[in-house]
Amino acid sequence: MSDIRIATAEDQVLLEKEAKYCSYGDTVHYIEPPRIFSRCEGSYVWDTEDQAYLDLQMWYSAVNFGYANPRLNNALKQQIDTLPQIASQYLHKGKIELSEMIAVDAKKKFGLDGRVHFNVGGSQSIEDSLKVVRNASNGKSLMFAFEGGYHGRTLGASSITSSFRYRRRYGHFGERANFIPFPYHFRGPKGMTKEEYGSHCVQQFARLFETEYNGVWDPKTNQCEYAAFYVEPIQGTGGYVIPPMNFYRELKHVLDQHGILMVSDEIQMGFYRTGKLWSIEHFDVQPDVIVFGKALTNGLNPLGGIWAREELINPTVFPPGSTHSTFASNPLGTAVGLEMFKMTNEVDYGAMVMAKGKFFLEGLQDLQKRFPIIGDVDGLGLALRCEICGPDGFTPDKATLDYMVEEGMKGDMVVDGQKLGLILDVGGYYKNVITLAPSLEISYPEIELGLKLLEQLLVRATNR
Repeated sequence: MSDIRIATAEDQVLLEKEAKYCSYGDTVHYIEPPRIFSRCEGSYVWDTEDQAYLDLQMWYSAVNFGYANPRLNNALKQQIDTLPQIASQYLHKGKIELSEMIAVDAKKKFGLDGRVHFNVGGSQSIEDSLKVVRNASNGKSLMFAFEGGYHGRTLGASSITSSFRYRRRYGHFGERANFIPFPYHFRGPKGMTKEEYGSHCVQQFARLFETEYNGVWDPKTNQCEYAAFYVEPIQGTGGYVIPPMNFYRELKHVLDQHGILMVSDEIQMGFYRTGKLWSIEHFDVQPDVIVFGKALTNGLNPLGGIWAREELINPTVFPPGSTHSTFASNPLGTAVGLEMFKMTNEVDYGAMVMAKGKFFLEGLQDLQKRFPIIGDVDGLGLALRCEICGPDGFTPDKATLDYMVEEGMKGDMVVDGQKLGLILDVGGYYKNVITLAPSLEISYPEIELGLKLLEQLLVRATNR
């Protein structure tokens, strides 16, 4: 085990200023002392001592296409020199063309006409989607959402996020959620296949509609008290839990029977993280609303939005001024988003991501065979999970994963003569899951490097 790393004198001065002047409300220091970074490129970031770290979480999947992606950076630079700013009450080409790309793609995939509405980020776009579904349901403020689900930390978004700690000090602001178990097969009942467990979870949800006394359904009027079901097709903060392939198809059948909208939160999994533009595409269902953000601009500009069915968002039912943000649909963000779509249309990103994901998952499965503390690995495209457990391979072990994260950030591992650090993200119901979201541009040698670094951390954790 290596020594605790000491901050440089320059970093220490900055950290003292942070302690005095910065709000900690938007900051979580996962390690002490926290690193201060100075540059980034591809799959790497460098700290102020010029120590390189391989990043396997890419800003919570916001930087799908690699740090400082030259093509996307250039799109931003060109827009700065032409139309960098314009009030959102006025039109510009980028907004219209980006909306068209998303809407035409949805029509092709889901057979549904729809429109696109932009905002400045994921949580804000969740708020917009809540307005859309409440408006469509005559003001219903109750939603279904999943245990383990995460939709943001604004007041409305935190009300449909299952972690009470995000709203403990603030209460609810309009929305309330009924949290439904997610088909987390690794921790589900034994004796069921993954598909059987998926069906079982749907059947348990459908029970709510068997009688009025289950609290959600009025059989005399055929009305449900709940407006929508907010889903992350692949759970993000919940630990990259991948449901059975039959699950959403069966769930959507129940929702359609009872007039409940399905809102697909693609903020973390959108833009080819799972090998498709939207992760919901893997499950053969038609969402009513899609919420997106993060990787739309590769982290270069805060821009998110929603796509919604025409019936829910056309100007007759959702007129001008229904919701607004000064920086929504800003030209810098839409320019990068347009270039991202052009780039991904030129290369088969779906096939590329699935092939890299398969290679990475096979490497994780090999590590699982050699290290009993790995209880579960799974993946869809380049959304991968590695669950760290006790010696029994099942009991959650948050402490060991925390240790691995801290060791990775010391920057003292050596592979082929190169000293490196490794950036990992922590998720899961018990905070014991490595959620791996590498750059979609990651090379096969970099995947192998990441696996070697993970192996070193596992050895340290086992031998400590």
